[in-house]
Amino acid sequence: MHYFDLDDRHKKDAYRILSSLVTPRPIAWTTSLGDDGVVNAAPFSFFNVFGTRPPIVIIAPGDKEPGIPKDTARNIRESGEFVINLVDSPLMRPMNLTAAEKPYGVSELKDLGLTLEDCAHVSVPRIGNCPASLECTEHSTMQIGQNRLIIGQVHRVWARKDLFSENSLDFHQENYAPIARMGAPDWYARTDDLFSLERPD
Repeated sequence: MHYFDLDDRHKKDAYRILSSLVTPRPIAWTTSLGDDGVVNAAPFSFFNVFGTRPPIVIIAPGDKEPGIPKDTARNIRESGEFVINLVDSPLMRPMNLTAAEKPYGVSELKDLGLTLEDCAHVSVPRIGNCPASLECTEHSTMQIGQNRLIIGQVHRVWARKDLFSENSLDFHQENYAPIARMGAPDWYARTDDLFSLERPD
């Protein structure tokens, strides 16, 4: 087996190594509002749900360059609000296009044919084309070295009607196939080849 020393020899290669191995990762297509009212959208795969009492998620937007946070982090710091929009196959292309670096105040969503919808708890809009969206407020942000972990509390969840039974809340997995981030730099996976595995008693 290969041996990678992330404390020394391979320190600069940590992203490439870890992001290739720790997969699949869900994609947080995050919308936020700038102080100029422009909607920013950016995908992050350093993301997951980390608890339910209260419901929390974590995203880890990096810096544009050392000391200059990405627009998402800047907007969340200023407004304390954001929305995580989950991505399925029909949205792969527009999601990927919003990963391009744009100057602050220029919306990545322009000319992509997407619909923005109002949220119930936060002022940030959600992407209405997505199968599900999570309305979040910033609980706290941790800075660990050059890593920024934004902990968000989820207040409202929007889900396409075919995902949950209205009364029982049974989840219809067969109707939900989000895409996932795989190895660096540009590998993804579809999640439509699934199997069920019962937990032991």
